[in-house]
Amino acid sequence: MPIATINILPLGTNSPSVGDFVVDCIKVLQDAGANFKMNAMGTVIDGDLDDILMLVKKMHAVPFEKGVQRVVTIVSIDDRRDKKVTSSEKVESLMKKL
Repeated sequence: MPIATINILPLGTNSPSVGDFVVDCIKVLQDAGANFKMNAMGTVIDGDLDDILMLVKKMHAVPFEKGVQRVVTIVSIDDRRDKKVTSSEKVESLMKKL
């Protein structure tokens, strides 16, 4: 199962804070019923690759809808095909090894 990390960076805003943009992007995931986890540096999504990419596109559009003129979106995808692994299972596996 693909796992993606997403960072959306609105540039040229009136404030160094981007929390309002993050909240609106997360609402896209909530409305879609996506399986995701936020952390201090990004958002991790588990799911079908086509669904993830569609969500990334929708999230990328959010700052533009709020008047931002430039947005940088960084996506990292881990797509393991030999077995189904979720982001939670990856963390659990590492914790057991610690």
